[in-house]
Amino acid sequence: MPLTPEQEAEIKALRANPRPTLRAVSEGMEKHLYVAHEVLDHGFIRVIDYMGDDAAICQAARVSYGKGTKSVQNDKGLIRYLMRHWHSTPFEMCEIKLHVKLPVFVARQWIRHRTANVNEYSARYSILDREFYIPAPEQLAAQSVINNQGRGEALSEAEAARVLDILKSDAAQCYDHYQEMISDDGKQGLARELARMNLPANIYTQWYWKVDLHNLFHFLRLRADAHAQYEIRVYAEAIARVVADWVPAAFGAFEDYRMGGVTLSAQAIDCVRRMLKGEKVTAENSGMNAREWREFEGVLNGSA
Repeated sequence: MPLTPEQEAEIKALRANPRPTLRAVSEGMEKHLYVAHEVLDHGFIRVIDYMGDDAAICQAARVSYGKGTKSVQNDKGLIRYLMRHWHSTPFEMCEIKLHVKLPVFVARQWIRHRTANVNEYSARYSILDREFYIPAPEQLAAQSVINNQGRGEALSEAEAARVLDILKSDAAQCYDHYQEMISDDGKQGLARELARMNLPANIYTQWYWKVDLHNLFHFLRLRADAHAQYEIRVYAEAIARVVADWVPAAFGAFEDYRMGGVTLSAQAIDCVRRMLKGEKVTAENSGMNAREWREFEGVLNGSA
């Protein structure tokens, strides 16, 4: 289970004691505060704190001292304008702090987004729990033959079972040896900071991750994309559902202009203009290389 009974009791106690505040509050986000949203087999994301809302984005853009006299519709239009024209600083006025429990190999991919503040569980100070990410059989796939960093066809039932047995037995053995090395039953025991090096990359870690909305949108654009690795994508999708409730106008603009939109090169725009004039445009006269043309065709056909 992602949460222990003690953690669940702590969350219940925190949510049972609301406090009055003069700061901007997002009703959509309030329902998520402290609540753990389960991800994978033992992981979760939960909101620890947040700052700002849709109105805060507009307030920053207008540099006003309050909500002013602008209507909600005007605010939505302004947010869409800011998103459409790649403005960033107004979105940086909103921040979120998340508590995330995730496999180590996912954390190492996640940490490449260097625009956040991170504090991770210390395996030098504490002992890691005996929890490992074991994929569902349908998530086990062979190496893609066309994408060097992706998956291809799913493994057969028999092969998937063989791989799962290896993953489970290796994880168990590594953790058994970890416990033996740090044993305090009369033996000297190895330092925790050294014993941890024998643990597998599918063991779970935890961290607090604080990021502003502008950089969070960048994270979601990459990691919630259909081409992202499944194990990090499900975390991004869980976060996206929270953000949609937190800043609905900003998230709607993000979906339209970032997740649902495309960026065209100068050559691609020229091709579109020529097509609109009735000209026959092909790969040979497009000015693009073969891969660019395939991607362009995918955009036009809706398969990108």
